[in-house]
Formats: sequence, C-alpha cells, structure tokens
Amino acid sequence: MDVKIDWYYFLFHFIIQEITGDNSMEKKAQDSRKGAPHRAVPPAVGLLFSMALMNTLLYFCLDWFFISRPRSAPSSAHCPHGHFRMGQMKNCSPWLSCEELRTEVRQLKRVGEGAVKRVFLSEWKERKVALSRLTSLEMKDDFLHGLRMLKTLQSKHVVTLLGYCEEDNTILTEYHPLGSLSNLEETLNLSKYHSVNTWQHRLQLAMNYVAIIHYLHHSPLGTLVMCDSSDLPKTLSQYLLTSNFSIVVNDLDALPLVNHSSRTFVKCGHRELHGDFVAPEQLWPYGEDTPFDDDLMPSYDEKIDIWKIPDVSSFLLGHVEGSDMVRFHLFDIHKACKSQTPAERPTAREILDTYEKVLNLLRETVMSQTREML
Repeated sequence: MDVKIDWYYFLFHFIIQEITGDNSMEKKAQDSRKGAPHRAVPPAVGLLFSMALMNTLLYFCLDWFFISRPRSAPSSAHCPHGHFRMGQMKNCSPWLSCEELRTEVRQLKRVGEGAVKRVFLSEWKERKVALSRLTSLEMKDDFLHGLRMLKTLQSKHVVTLLGYCEEDNTILTEYHPLGSLSNLEETLNLSKYHSVNTWQHRLQLAMNYVAIIHYLHHSPLGTLVMCDSSDLPKTLSQYLLTSNFSIVVNDLDALPLVNHSSRTFVKCGHRELHGDFVAPEQLWPYGEDTPFDDDLMPSYDEKIDIWKIPDVSSFLLGHVEGSDMVRFHLFDIHKACKSQTPAERPTAREILDTYEKVLNLLRETVMSQTREML
C-alpha cells in the first residue's frame, strides 16, 4: 500500500507541474523566447484535473482500507512441539525446565487469581511473562488438567506456553498486558486505541472468538467443551486480548471431552446452574419441587458453547457506529444458536462462515457508498 500511495503522490505532482508549469522554468522559457506568445492552461482546468486526481487517490485508499484485513503483528513460524517463540525472538526455545523457572524467572507482582491458580507478572531475560502458581493442593487435578491442555493444544488460538514445573506446581506463559476480554471496553476507550474501536475490528474479534470455539470442538484431543462459562464475566475472563487485537484462550482448566460415538457427554460442575446465559440443557429440568441432585442431572454436549456465542459476540461488537447493522445481519444465525433443541443449533464453522460473509458484505457496501460520493 505504501508503494502504491508513493507512486500516486509522484504522479499527482507530475501532472500538476505539467498543467501549471514550474514558475522558474516558465520564466526562463519566456526570457529565451523574448515575447513569444505563451498559451497558459486556465487555472480552472488545472483545478479540475487536481480534483479528479485526488478523487482517484482517495478511491484507491478506500479500496485498500475496506477490503484489506486489519494489520496484525507478524507471526513467527511454527515451533516444534515442546518449543516456543514469542515477541522478537528469532529462534525457537525449548520449554523452560524446573531449574530454569527457579533461577531465571523473577516474580514481580500478582495480577490475577482464580479458584485454581494465582497469576504473577514476572520477568524472564528482560521479557514480561505470566507465572501461574497452584492456589491449593485440593485443586491440583484441575491445575494439571489445564497444563495438559496447554501442552497439547498449542496453536495460534491458545496462549503460548513457555515452561512448567509439576514439582513446584508452576506454569509460565506469554504475558499480554491488555489483560482479559473483560477489559475490552476500558481498553478501547483509551485515546490511543480509538482507531481500532470500529465495527470492522470488533467483528474481527467476534470471529476470533468463534474460531477458538471451532478449534476446541475439533481439537487434536477431540471435541472439547468450554465449561468455565456459567455467565458472561466468567466467560470473558477465560480469554486474553493480545497487543495486535486478536484473542487467545488462556484458561483451560475445565475442558471436558465429548465423544458422540461412545455417547460420552459432559456436565459442567456439580452444582445447579441458573440464568439465561447458560444453555437450557444445563438447567435443572425437574422443577423447583424436586431438589437438585447431580446424579439425576442429564449430561450434554458441545452445543452449550454455541448457545452462548450470540451473547459474547454482542459484547464484543459493543455500541460503536455500525455495530447495530452488524447485529441485524447476524440476527438469523444468532437466532439459530438459541434453538431450544441443541441438535438444531449451527456448528461453530457455520457461524464463522456467516460472520465472514457479513464482514465482506458490509465492507463492500460501505466502499460502494463512498465511491458514489466521489
């Protein structure tokens, strides 16, 4: 794009000079001709040419702005399993060992805490990292499950694992200073991020989120369900906002496996769930007169994640100019997500395809309207 703009910039100045003529050159020519008649182009014609060229430049700029995807930080090549690369690192490095975690990582301050682990902002080789420590031995099974998920699911959708030590119950991951998705509105309200606080970028975030759900439903381990999602704030806390405004899943402590072939389904926790955010099949089905009993509670599958997508996406879209138009175009697919019958809900792939179509449609619509104004 920069090369294209530079070329048009050069062309603009070239034509202006050809139309109006350089003052010094014109003076020399007049002196040499000694009064020979000079047919100057009327200023109005030069102005019209200038306006036409500026409109052309604007056309190409808008074409690039609306059609091209938002720029993202250059991604590093895939590292072999058991290795990582982050930031400006040129080479892949093996996951840090217990000894390296003990001697090379400097703990700075606590930045978060959940039921399973405490998270500390730390430093490793002058790089900011996140060090997670087990909160209590009672939660060790969940902690180790989350570690196993991190090790197995490493991809662009999952926070980068840097090392771990089962002896010390510690996990080291990449640090993302923008924090969890819960901070999205606060972050986008900062003046330095106003340029990305648009419906285009917000819809891209929603697409990132649905892509993560699709990845979990088709993971190397099989169909995984995001169980730590009993309400919107809890769900948002499971994901991190990266510096290039994409999303990675961070908390993998509660990812049970569904196997439709063996009819193995899941239950998220052992307590009764309430509210409209969770899927209907997650609610106690036997009425208020029958006390909740986990043994009697029916199990369910990954379609509970689909039910929650409209609510998460609506949060991500926010209330910026154009977001309501996006919601209008997503109405039908979101209505299907809220089907009372789980089997009738679309897959994450189908939702992602619809989001992609809507993004392209609205970009082309906005650009066409702008072209007509030129």
